[in-house]
Amino acid sequence: MATTLVSGERAPVASAAMSPADPTRHDATELDFDGKVVLVTGGTKGIGRVIAQRFMDWGAQVMTCGRSEPDDLPTAGGRTAGFMAADVRDPDQAAELVDSTVERFGGIDAVVNNAGGAPPADAATASPRFSESIVRLNLLAPLHVAQRANHHMQQRPDGSDAGVIVNIASVSAVRPSPGTAAYGAAKAGLLSLTQSLAVEWAPKVRVTAIIAGLIETEQAHLHYGDDASIARVAATVPAGRLGTPEDLAQACRWLASPLSSYVSGTAIWLHGGGERPAFLDAADPT
Repeated sequence: MATTLVSGERAPVASAAMSPADPTRHDATELDFDGKVVLVTGGTKGIGRVIAQRFMDWGAQVMTCGRSEPDDLPTAGGRTAGFMAADVRDPDQAAELVDSTVERFGGIDAVVNNAGGAPPADAATASPRFSESIVRLNLLAPLHVAQRANHHMQQRPDGSDAGVIVNIASVSAVRPSPGTAAYGAAKAGLLSLTQSLAVEWAPKVRVTAIIAGLIETEQAHLHYGDDASIARVAATVPAGRLGTPEDLAQACRWLASPLSSYVSGTAIWLHGGGERPAFLDAADPT
């Protein structure tokens, strides 16, 4: 029987007792990954290592890769991450990596395309071979991995949670990237790729991206200089600090979870508020 409201009254808020199957209700277990299988490319060091470790901590079975096997792999709860030596720039090796993940763990639920990066290079003098290698690593490799992951994810039964692909992009994709021009262009392509694949592969696969800002890793000194220089760079970020690999891991956790089930074909910004426009200091140097 419908309830008639007197003008000015508010409708009662639904409770768990009123709607036990309410699909809009969530709980903390949806951020757990018990029984889930997650592939993290480049997960043996740096940001990728932290992402792989945290998914292990959250209960997932994790597979990762690198060009050579590390001295140790992420572990948690008596589980150790799987590893395969692979160069994901090679489409055959990328496909074999995904297939090996499925064979070892019985399926694949999420992929974090983390492998990437670029050393500084002057665009005027960078060799064609160097530029092609950067584009292959930061654009084509994620595509190779995603293609094979999609092959398996499309076979998921109807009604199951969508498979998820998270592409780690960069602010270099959306603003000038002097010194790493090919890298910025490749990451811009990765954002476009994210949008297209999300449309082609829906609804069984969600494809998302993270636009990562300035992240402090063990190699921060190579990019920003000594501790004093790092502190000056951090001071330019509205949040007052550089990002951390943990920040990225937590963003990946949300994007790969059912809590973001309506998030696809888009990117979330993880940059602490961005970078202060240079004209502000030029206009008022005081």
